[in-house]
Amino acid sequence: MIRDASSDLDVWLRSAKRKPLVLRGARQVGKSYLVRDFAKQHSLDLIELNFERDPSAAKLFAASDVATTLRAIEAFARKRIVIGKTLLFLDEIQAAPDVLAQLRWLHEERPRLAVIGAGSLLDFALAEHTFSMPVGRISYLYLEPMSFSEFLRGIGDNELADVVTELSLSTLAPLHTRLLERFREYLLVGGMPEAVDTYRESRSLLECARVHHDLLATLRDDFAKYASRVQRERLIKVLDAVPRLVGRKFVYSQVDRDERAASLRQAVDLLCMARVCHRVQMTHATGIPLSAEVDERRYKLVLLDVGLLSAALGLDVSSLAPNDDLVLANGGALAEQAVGQALRVAVPRFQDPALFYWTRDAQGSEAEVDYVVQHGKGIVPIEVKAGATGSLRSLHALVAARKWKRAIRFNSNVPSTVEIGYQLRSLPIYLAEQVHRLLDDR
Repeated sequence: MIRDASSDLDVWLRSAKRKPLVLRGARQVGKSYLVRDFAKQHSLDLIELNFERDPSAAKLFAASDVATTLRAIEAFARKRIVIGKTLLFLDEIQAAPDVLAQLRWLHEERPRLAVIGAGSLLDFALAEHTFSMPVGRISYLYLEPMSFSEFLRGIGDNELADVVTELSLSTLAPLHTRLLERFREYLLVGGMPEAVDTYRESRSLLECARVHHDLLATLRDDFAKYASRVQRERLIKVLDAVPRLVGRKFVYSQVDRDERAASLRQAVDLLCMARVCHRVQMTHATGIPLSAEVDERRYKLVLLDVGLLSAALGLDVSSLAPNDDLVLANGGALAEQAVGQALRVAVPRFQDPALFYWTRDAQGSEAEVDYVVQHGKGIVPIEVKAGATGSLRSLHALVAARKWKRAIRFNSNVPSTVEIGYQLRSLPIYLAEQVHRLLDDR
């Protein structure tokens, strides 16, 4: 399956100022596959060291000079390292965090050697590191689950993928029904590569559900790695609560009234560090950057992937057709999850994606807007509707208060634009990943 991030790797490989690249992302989002496929496509001889599978590989970097280290790697891998022909892949690098520090010397002494590292729990190593980080000597690339357009390509529907990523809104109407049906499939299959591959081969939602439940079990098994920080049971408790709280302010008492808020917050922090969940941070949105006005006490959570959310919510896929309206009728949480997931892939992949929303809690005039995004030098509010209609009272209130000129509503309708004191552009929910391109398309 071709991932959009392959183009970022192409640019990186051709760059005259290339640095060692570190891929960051949750488990099972396809980091290792991406690197292996990239090496194959570019006819690079891949030398892969996996520090979790073989902890002894970290000892290869014990030498104080790069030449000795590279000779040790050659002996270990039984391959020659040839500049311009070899790709050195350091997988699960968080299991050997001291190796991160060695990337500086690889960059300075072998700048033309192609080196990629990857880690699914890398944030833990970075949070606790006692070594000198190679600041300015490495680059980062963030990998998320497959977007809707990647899902379409993954199941072989390249023509519809091109429609999503390239065509203008005026050409969309004849294909809208097909795209909406495919998007309903995406809500159930999601973007985890194993689930997409399973669906491509079987076209069975039930088989995908098995994959999802296996992945959720794997994530829970991973909690043993956090045991020194937070009780495993508390992490499971929070993870189990996230699906039913998606789209709502995360309140600790709704997880467990008997647990201390500080303990549950620590569990949330760890799940977000592992990128199993993502915070949607509340911002006052009076200016940019949005992160400057975050209220850290108030946030919502979305799960890693909408397919995993569908499984965690217990949707009975054995009796559900891919184009069943029940998906969207029950899908307020699914729709908000899917748009949040799409907004995370809508930013450049060298940027750690963040999500924001706006709320007003004043008694008698409560309001909430699902997402706000920075576009250029401005801010654009976004409302998400699972169906074709829905109230926009909160959106109107925020736009009027900030005197903004435009806003976006994602729903299941064909594209439309109305002037109601500001420009309200309604877009099909399956185009959420293209939000910045479409905002530029006046």
